[in-house]
Amino acid sequence: MSRVQRRWFRDAGDLNKHMRVHAGDKPFECHVCGKGFAQGGDRNTHMRLHTGDKPYMCSMCNKSFSQISHLYSHERSVHSKQRPHQCPYCGMQFRADSDVKRHVRIHTGAKPHSCRHCSSSFTWLVQLKVHLLKSHNEGAWLTCKICQKKFIHSEQLKMHLVRHRGVKSYICSECPMHFCTAAELKSHQLVHTDFKQFCCSLCSKWFKRKICVKRHFKRCSDEHGFNECLFKLNN
Repeated sequence: MSRVQRRWFRDAGDLNKHMRVHAGDKPFECHVCGKGFAQGGDRNTHMRLHTGDKPYMCSMCNKSFSQISHLYSHERSVHSKQRPHQCPYCGMQFRADSDVKRHVRIHTGAKPHSCRHCSSSFTWLVQLKVHLLKSHNEGAWLTCKICQKKFIHSEQLKMHLVRHRGVKSYICSECPMHFCTAAELKSHQLVHTDFKQFCCSLCSKWFKRKICVKRHFKRCSDEHGFNECLFKLNN
């Protein structure tokens, strides 16, 4: 039999508030959507979804968040230099364990995302969504009204629209360069490291960025007399 873990509180008031979690009592109701909460603080945090209030600001790039946990997650994924999680196959290091699990699929060939209409399966969820749209007409493209470029996710469209506005709120901690999105900043930060994760399959020369190895491969394939279809990235 597992031991019950006890929680201790400073006074009876705090204990009574906590007991609502077990009793299912939710006396604090959102006046906009009617959702109930056990704690008044949770209701106040929820209200920011309706008001758009984002009181927690990143000191590195001035991006704001509605919850402090979202700010901490942003700081770890975008600005932190620590990479404590390592791939067991190639030694590549990552900031989060979830990033390692996704990366390992490159080595194992795992395709966990299956189509419910046919036998196709995919390594990445975005590949499945594109397949559903193109092959089974399921879902809908999100189209940029400015340039008509199409996207799968609303977040992708939001980041794309930032480029049209010219807002560059992501600042590199190593140099003065600014970027529109976290992905662009992450790609740029490789310039300041010695880590090279992309390899030319023809000459085994390593590169920091995928775009660099693609450019190199075109020249290398001409020199070796190979067709570009032989190109393969060793991630």
